[in-house]
Amino acid sequence: MDISITPSSLQVKTPEGCTELQLPAEVRLVPSSCGGLRYVPGDGLHLRLQVRAESNAKLVSMFNQSSQAQECCTFYCQSCGEVIIRDRELIRVLPLPSENWGALVEEWCCHPDPFANKPLHPQENDCFIGDSFFLVNLRSDLWQPRPELAPVETCCPSSENHLKLKPKANTKVICKRCKVMLGETMSSETTKFYMTEIIIQPSERNFPIIPRSQFVQSIIAQCLVELSTARSTFRFTVQGHDGKVYILLWILNSDSLVIESLRSSKSIKKFSLLEDILKADSGSAWNAVKVLYQPCIKSRNEKLSSAWESDISIHSLTLPSATCLELLLILSRNNATLPPSLRYMNSFQALQLILLESGLPSETPLVT
Repeated sequence: MDISITPSSLQVKTPEGCTELQLPAEVRLVPSSCGGLRYVPGDGLHLRLQVRAESNAKLVSMFNQSSQAQECCTFYCQSCGEVIIRDRELIRVLPLPSENWGALVEEWCCHPDPFANKPLHPQENDCFIGDSFFLVNLRSDLWQPRPELAPVETCCPSSENHLKLKPKANTKVICKRCKVMLGETMSSETTKFYMTEIIIQPSERNFPIIPRSQFVQSIIAQCLVELSTARSTFRFTVQGHDGKVYILLWILNSDSLVIESLRSSKSIKKFSLLEDILKADSGSAWNAVKVLYQPCIKSRNEKLSSAWESDISIHSLTLPSATCLELLLILSRNNATLPPSLRYMNSFQALQLILLESGLPSETPLVT
């Protein structure tokens, strides 16, 4: 076996043939750093190389706010493209406070908290941003066709107590076209839309359709990166709107890079992690978040799940229950793309979550 490494390519020659990997222009190898060369049965050839990457793509922040008036935007159902809110001008886009904001006020302020136990409701041109959802006011949209409302008997999950939004009768917001759950009504005027179910774009402007699986994993990856940076937490529980925990997530690092070769040998199978996002000009480098996960469905990992739920250092993300199952399938699929020897770390399964630049539309007033 003969291995040749240049800054822009890696070539492997064997008696069976030659395999060459061409790297994107923004990624370069350091040939002198090659080490750890070994053959692993069932995996293939393993080696370690230092990589220098120049990426102009910036992570789109979901917590940025804009103080200037914005152009009108439209809310779409991500699954089918149905218009949910048309031509809404969002003047104030504000992040909601963290779950311990009330305790901080009591400790640091010399006067009683005037907002204690009061709900935080957006005004007509406001949008409040939570960990995995948007809060908007639909009062001005009464003349428009609205998404369907389906009564739900369950109570608001305890993880949302910090928002002080406990409607007496929770109501699911359903897309009229595809019947997907988009969010919940929190009051007669305030509606919560989950980030994984909604696309927000400037009105009267075309935008590319993002495959569902790539959209969901990109949104989740962005949530994890934002929250781990803002709150210095790296472990998360993902629970459904029904309050059940579906997944335990643990961030290993958020600066991974996934690369698809420009010209791969016919003997190399397409990297299925990128099948949905590769275009004709494939060969790009994609930012990714490396995570560990444990499924918690069908009574799996009950003890570990209970321990995580009672740990105040672990943050909870709430999504529609159907989306939790979607995410579980995405995690399982991404895990299967790794070589067998790299799929597990202790009892956890490892994988990469791809960060799409367009996962959360960068042209909307919700992000800058």
